[in-house]
Amino acid sequence: MATTVSTRNDLGCAIVAVTGDVDISTSPDLREALARVVAEGNRAVVVDLGAVRFIDSTGLGVLVGAFTAVRNAGGRLAVVNDHSAVLKVFTITALHDVLGVHPTMDRAVAAVRVPEPATEP
Repeated sequence: MATTVSTRNDLGCAIVAVTGDVDISTSPDLREALARVVAEGNRAVVVDLGAVRFIDSTGLGVLVGAFTAVRNAGGRLAVVNDHSAVLKVFTITALHDVLGVHPTMDRAVAAVRVPEPATEP
């Protein structure tokens, strides 16, 4: 299966969707897409790995780098995936909670959306 990386703004956040494997040969595409999303000023970022069945340490490094960049810019990043093999990698590396891995898009979006500041009457 070929790996694709696409981006869109939807649901009040930037969504970077990946299909296929995230490994040493495909990680540069993901890194580039995430860097572009952050450079464009997006502060709510969801990485949709719902169609990913394999991720290696290079892919994890890309996600950690993006998480750090988004956080340093005052934003939030979350990941969507519910595939057991991928979740096992996130859990073993203790990145499940750090990156905020969620089983659904709705939960990931809720985790990254920054509430609007309250306005005074």
